[in-house]
Amino acid sequence: MLKEFRYKGIKKDTKKMVRGTIFENNLSSARKRITQLSLDHGFALQTVEQKKNFLYKARTQQGKLVKGEQESFTKAELIGALESVGYKNIRVQVSLINIQVKPPFEDIVMFISITADMLKENLKFDEILKIHTTDVQNKTLRTAVKGISRDLRQGQDGMIVFQKYADVFGTFTSYMLGLASKSGNMAEIYESTAIYLVRQMEFKKNVRQALVMPIVTFIAIAGAIGYYVGKLFPEITEMFVRFKIPLPPMTAATLQLSYFLQAHWWWMILMVVLPIGFFLWWFTTPRGMLWRDTNIYKLPLMGPLIHKMNIEIFFRVFSIIYTGSGNNIEVLQVAAEACGNAYMEKQIKDITIPRMLKEGAGLIESIEAAGVFTDTVVSRLNAGSATGSIKSAAYQIATYYEKETGYKFKAILQFIDVATALIILVTMTALIVVSSESAFMRPPPPGM
Repeated sequence: MLKEFRYKGIKKDTKKMVRGTIFENNLSSARKRITQLSLDHGFALQTVEQKKNFLYKARTQQGKLVKGEQESFTKAELIGALESVGYKNIRVQVSLINIQVKPPFEDIVMFISITADMLKENLKFDEILKIHTTDVQNKTLRTAVKGISRDLRQGQDGMIVFQKYADVFGTFTSYMLGLASKSGNMAEIYESTAIYLVRQMEFKKNVRQALVMPIVTFIAIAGAIGYYVGKLFPEITEMFVRFKIPLPPMTAATLQLSYFLQAHWWWMILMVVLPIGFFLWWFTTPRGMLWRDTNIYKLPLMGPLIHKMNIEIFFRVFSIIYTGSGNNIEVLQVAAEACGNAYMEKQIKDITIPRMLKEGAGLIESIEAAGVFTDTVVSRLNAGSATGSIKSAAYQIATYYEKETGYKFKAILQFIDVATALIILVTMTALIVVSSESAFMRPPPPGM
């Protein structure tokens, strides 16, 4: 999560004290930003302090020992704060180990879902956060909730507060929760965000099952075949060669393949590993990610489904934050970033949004111009526009594609499981046939 830094300086012209706080990832970034602020606003920087975690031990007025952990800029400030609530015999030291591990995805979804349910029961948001600070088990998430509760009580802007914890909740989730804190329908936004996160998790799980698992299975099969042909098969077959027993055609061909693998295994492995490694690295770059997401829609069976799931996520987010007033440029931008496809995001940002801003085109016309949405989407949006219910139409599109892709994904996963089992069966049968030839080998008659 972002760290808080406090700076102090003196205005060069008026000699007045200047104080402020910023949030950055580390001290180096904070110093650069504060230095730029000092140049822009004409003050001489004096100190930069980072808020740290401190461990403390103290006794109450009744003599009870109290231990705890608290954030503070300095040890002296923390001691003063503890003394102000009646603590004495205070000992404070910096927490040397403060490893922040991102909480499990399921914990975040549970936190948001439970919050949505409590909001529906008309509980106040600060009371809900207090409940979470005692019930949440994950330390990182509990620390984040405590920080959010503290900052909101101090009157800080909700968007800024949640953006501080973007590395805990995720960029989009932090944006939505910050948006909820400033809106009049917190329960609806929290519930919709939880649904979005669940669908995003299911999307990744389905794609992983459909694409990754078969690839892993094929690699395992290739490894097993390579080990059998390159290692085990020649140890069995060479015995027949030593006794000058004629080899059947398949056995002889497999033995030659075994010798070839033994002589060239190292560069054959490199021919497989290097391209895979290169593409895995390239797909992490912006250009590689764009190329992957542009062409993934062309995959047979899976391509159209992934396309529709991206559309579903786009309109699920769109339906959450669409206001119906103005051009909703920010809505389009946020939904595009959340859809999970770099190509779709690029088309919306490069075509849809500029057409609305520069040419004054309408929302539906601009969405259609992006070329990444189906005719069904455009037709449904047109119908929603005619009745003044774009938000409702977007939600219906998301729900429709959720159900369609859910049914089709199950069918495709079953087909892939059957196809994978069939390939394994064919491979095992081929190995058995080749191995069974040895049962028909006969040594030559004496004297030949």
